[in-house]
Amino acid sequence: MRAEDLDLRELLSFESKGGIIRFGGERALILDAVALGLLRKELIDSVGLTAARGVLTRFGYAHGWRTAESMRSGFPWQSEREWRVAGGRLHMLNGSVVIEQPAPSLASSPEPFVESIWHESYEAEQHLLHLGQADEPVCWTLAGFASGYLSFANGREVYCLEDRCRGKGDATCHLVGRLKEEWGPEVEPQLAAYRKESVDAALEGATAALRAAERRLKARRQELARIAPGVEERAGLVVKSEAMHRVVDLALRVAKVGSTALVTGESGVGKERLARIIHDASPRAGRPFVAVNCGAVTETLLESELFGHARGAFTGADREHAGLFESANGGTLFLDEIGEISPGMQVKLLRVLQEREVRRVGENRPRPVDVRVVAATNRDLAADVAAKAFRQDLYYRLRVIELRVPPLRERPEDVLPLGRVFLADTSRRMGRKITGFTPRAADQLVRYEWPGNVRELQNAVEHAVALSQGSRIEIEDLPEELRAAMPRPRVTARTRALEDVEREYILAAVESVGGNRTRAAADLGIGLATLKRKLKRYGAGPADGAKVGRASPARKARTSRTR
Repeated sequence: MRAEDLDLRELLSFESKGGIIRFGGERALILDAVALGLLRKELIDSVGLTAARGVLTRFGYAHGWRTAESMRSGFPWQSEREWRVAGGRLHMLNGSVVIEQPAPSLASSPEPFVESIWHESYEAEQHLLHLGQADEPVCWTLAGFASGYLSFANGREVYCLEDRCRGKGDATCHLVGRLKEEWGPEVEPQLAAYRKESVDAALEGATAALRAAERRLKARRQELARIAPGVEERAGLVVKSEAMHRVVDLALRVAKVGSTALVTGESGVGKERLARIIHDASPRAGRPFVAVNCGAVTETLLESELFGHARGAFTGADREHAGLFESANGGTLFLDEIGEISPGMQVKLLRVLQEREVRRVGENRPRPVDVRVVAATNRDLAADVAAKAFRQDLYYRLRVIELRVPPLRERPEDVLPLGRVFLADTSRRMGRKITGFTPRAADQLVRYEWPGNVRELQNAVEHAVALSQGSRIEIEDLPEELRAAMPRPRVTARTRALEDVEREYILAAVESVGGNRTRAAADLGIGLATLKRKLKRYGAGPADGAKVGRASPARKARTSRTR
């Protein structure tokens, strides 16, 4: 018998009236996948991620070892090799996973002992359902089973690890198995999950880890409380402005329904972050969130990327490929820069949205998909529709609900709270002890126009942290474009006299160039004599290069009497 000859109808035996079920001659149980997912969640909640991973990995290893042992004498194998590779076939027949053999690698790295692509992993599915997207691979029991089976079947220690996993947002799971001595020291933390002493140590440290997590959460709440009055962390976003509160409120309401949504706004405002909020707050949160930048992929590649392709569909298509619509099945597909796709792709995308099915390139067979689409663009799609550059029917299909993310210049109240959060995160990452911004640096952040929006603010803060020599960010630490930029006048709720606005603007302009009147006059587009006359009337300092500040009330009174 060959491994590929194993048939579920022959492996599974049971009495129709109930009782003992046997799989491959050994007693088996039918367990609901969701129940196993709940067990996983309970383990993680009780003993922590590291200990839970160790328990489930070792359980899988013991299961694989026992299965290989029983399968060896249970079937008349054509050769020893057929028995050794039968573990993967059993994985598929018991409903754990669908296995695809990858094309031979052209890389120069050593050939792995075993390599597989996994689709429909029940472990990844259940981790997403009960715990959300992880930072690391989560198919612990399945990887343990493969390691145990291969280790017994080959008489040598073989360890299998995932380097891609659907549970952490990848399109598929990818498993690589190597002999113990062939794994490098960089994977030692992952191999530790196979050792009992590592599990014991993790269990002993679980209580301390939980207490440390509580302290970190408390510190995070205190840190957010110090940012500014009225600042909230909502769905992972720090917001203060009323405009962003409205956007987040709308996103959370949209998340509850399955309608297609269009997120609009300039580059760098956080459109993908908002799309993730919609996904994470929706009933689809346990399924994948898959993102693609449509403007960064050519039309031919984009069609294959979105819809998949059949083997031999074009040169280089040496195997079947599932597209992103299929990979995101049950979850959310984020189409960024949707306004950049060609008219031909617009037609194909519209058909998928209407029919809820895809056809892979080179195939005629439709494949049903259940995907919630969130699209984003920094273009004015309504204008593109009027100019016949974007299909009107696709526009309305995408724009069932529109969420406009305002640029940062329209919500200056968010600048300092965001800047302080970026400062805390960047300082921690760089190992710097920087506590905040000086008043002048903070004032310049608020007055700057931020054409690059939140992304530019984050980069500016990282630049400042890298250059700072003190415990606070000085204005000299900010990027040159921030230091040299003309400040915008402050806007208040009440109407002010034009002379007051002019006075504040001129004084701020002089202060922004360090008191250099010659440069300030050039920036303002007025003569130096005119600037000096105005500064004298305002009661500003006399010398070029000296710091120019606001005159005190007493000094203003004296100036008024001598005017």
